[in-house]
Amino acid sequence: MQSTFFTSVLLPLALAVVMLGMGLSLAPDDFQRITRYPRAVAVGTACQVVLLPLLGALITLVVPMQPALAVGLIVLAVCPGGPSSNLITYLAKGDVALSVTLTAVSSIITVFTIPLFANLALQHFLGESAAITLPMGSTIVQIFLITLLPTGIGMAFRRQWPNTARRLEKQMSRLAVGLLALIIVLLVIREGSRLPGFLVQVGIGVVLLNLLATLTGFLTAKLFRLPLPQQICCAIEVGIQNGTLAITITAGLLNNPDMAVPAAVYSLLMYVTGFGAILYGRQAIGSAAVVKC
Repeated sequence: MQSTFFTSVLLPLALAVVMLGMGLSLAPDDFQRITRYPRAVAVGTACQVVLLPLLGALITLVVPMQPALAVGLIVLAVCPGGPSSNLITYLAKGDVALSVTLTAVSSIITVFTIPLFANLALQHFLGESAAITLPMGSTIVQIFLITLLPTGIGMAFRRQWPNTARRLEKQMSRLAVGLLALIIVLLVIREGSRLPGFLVQVGIGVVLLNLLATLTGFLTAKLFRLPLPQQICCAIEVGIQNGTLAITITAGLLNNPDMAVPAAVYSLLMYVTGFGAILYGRQAIGSAAVVKC
């Protein structure tokens, strides 16, 4: 399972368009509030960088799987949240500004932690080590182009033409739902013939990683008494990983397509959890708004 034109170009491009729509709903004050409440950023980052790799390692020890697949699962677990997490947070009415911030912070940190954890996994499961060095410059540029730049353009548009931005925001929300559905359909079509075999190999481990990571993010945020939108954001940001990056590392840098299987399966299944988070977030936020009224 190697990275294709769809995963490396079309999918990031579609998500960048959606990020533009998210920017229309944000104002600079949203990010200023985060700097005044750094606890949310600290909690979310700690869950992604510390708890998630430990969770991935635990799953590989409990769920029987081939050594190459176990390494692939570890690599997936140590990848940062991708732009998909920003999109799902937006649709679930979570804290989008926090989501974008966590994605940016974790993407920078994991440039250094991915090689460390990946080499430990290689040594443990395969008895070998590989020199993995993610190109920091291109990784940061990728995250910038897909998330920060379109979000910034949307925010600038809102600042200049606030009334138009508010009208466009509703249209972009519908477009976001449509694009998310299209992404799922295209992924299923692209991997339909190989999906049953993939599910048999790593289905249980991938589902556990997705569900337990989401639950870990949510409960940790609740433990630290973060507001509900930030709880939803942490659950999604910790639960949704950058599968495209994991495929690039395993199939590209490590040149081992078998290791990319967990990320391929995960890239399909994570949207099921994502839809569940969207439904929960919209219902919970709506109920909270009614109670306040």
